[in-house]
Amino acid sequence: MEEILEIIEKNSKYTNAEIAKMVGKSEEEVDRIIKDYEKESVVLGYPALINWEKTSRESVLALIEVKVTPQRGEGFDKVAERIYKFPEVKACYLMSSGGFDLTVIIEGKSMKEVALFVAEKLSIQERVLSTSTHFVLKKYKDKGIIFEEKPRDDREDIFI
Repeated sequence: MEEILEIIEKNSKYTNAEIAKMVGKSEEEVDRIIKDYEKESVVLGYPALINWEKTSRESVLALIEVKVTPQRGEGFDKVAERIYKFPEVKACYLMSSGGFDLTVIIEGKSMKEVALFVAEKLSIQERVLSTSTHFVLKKYKDKGIIFEEKPRDDREDIFI
């Protein structure tokens, strides 16, 4: 039941009782469905989305375009696997077209730390041909959530 997946993707804090009311099923049915999704690795986790700019934590997020040579019989999977296993890597995607093959998103404490990761770990990987690093300066929206909602002015315009 994909409706349950959509609900927990938007807000994983809903209880099974609340979800059951939303989809018109019993709480037990919802519990069983969610457990099945977890067993089948459809639901992989329940991460919170944090606005780190409002905390004292210093971090840098970078998007790295990676051009690679695919391996015979393995394609891009083996190269991507070596890359996504680094703890700094938050996400790794195979891209469909353009001047690069993989998008790697990493987080570090500073730009220097990110640069060292690229120089000492990523770019030296076998089959990696080139990299291009882009630093995220500010997040406006992530996973459907707007980070800085501007207050609305509900006053009506007055024309004189």
